[in-house]
Amino acid sequence: MTSPPQTPRPTDMSVGITAVGASLPEQVMESTELQARVATASGLDLPDGLIVRMTGIDRRRVAGDEEYASTLAVRAARQALAAAGLTPDDIDLLLFASATRDMVEPATAHIVQAELGGRAHALDVTNACNSFLNGIDIARSFILAGRARRALVVTGETPTRAMRWQLSSLAQARSAFAGYTFGDAGAAVVVEPVTTGGILDVDTETWSEHWPVGGIPGGGSRHPRGDEHTYFHGDGHELRGVFERIGGDILHRVRHRTGLDWADYARVLVHQVTLPYLERFIEVTGVPKDKLEITVPELGNMASATLGVQLARAESGLRRGDRVLFVGLGGGVSLMTMVWEKS
Repeated sequence: MTSPPQTPRPTDMSVGITAVGASLPEQVMESTELQARVATASGLDLPDGLIVRMTGIDRRRVAGDEEYASTLAVRAARQALAAAGLTPDDIDLLLFASATRDMVEPATAHIVQAELGGRAHALDVTNACNSFLNGIDIARSFILAGRARRALVVTGETPTRAMRWQLSSLAQARSAFAGYTFGDAGAAVVVEPVTTGGILDVDTETWSEHWPVGGIPGGGSRHPRGDEHTYFHGDGHELRGVFERIGGDILHRVRHRTGLDWADYARVLVHQVTLPYLERFIEVTGVPKDKLEITVPELGNMASATLGVQLARAESGLRRGDRVLFVGLGGGVSLMTMVWEKS
């Protein structure tokens, strides 16, 4: 019995990130200001400096009234296209990969493309804080499969709009507290075939039984209406415990499969929820602190835009052949790694 014919994988093709963009709202909100606003709205006497002390976040950027997820994505996309010397007509796949969106329907990718121009196949990718990293991997897969020639992956995150400003109890405060880590941002990358380097390795780890640990329940078929469901709620301690229990295996697999250790990376970009989370990551993994691009004290938890903003900041210092390890953490719960070599 003969085996069915298989479509050969284009092993001679490498796909990589060739341009990066990022955007931040101009408005800055200090954590002291955020706490004062919550205390005033709630009539609660909160300890001075509570948010800064618990999160290590001093400030974050906050989108203005006329700034949306698509607004931040478009700004970052224009930067990435300009850096690559491309126009929107050079793109045939546009992925809006974000935990935030402008609306439930249509896909925010269409809003982004309408603003940019072009006629690329456009769709959304959503997987909490791993959305942007997932989007890059999906774009790579489309190109390797011959379904796209060049992709633009964008994210626009406005999670500060899911903060709960008025609290009715300490129990509600505990559930809402993780939302006070958020900051808004956008990011974009061009993904296309490269002659050297590119994306060398991708791995994922998913433990979906932990999906109730945190999230924004509104807008779907479970809770289609009601302001109560539009706020972020979660248990930060439980989420941290889940990541600690399952996070080590994926990094061991990457090291075993690639043969690369910390010294082989120019930068290690990791999703940053709070400063204590990051410090614990350093302690558990042994990653040298000088390999990291630390953004959380000044920008907060930018959801899926975190890694894109970090890459935009680090990119100018990278040389051809430098390797970057991306480490994504997302509610659901999922972990994801990607090894990229600059072409």
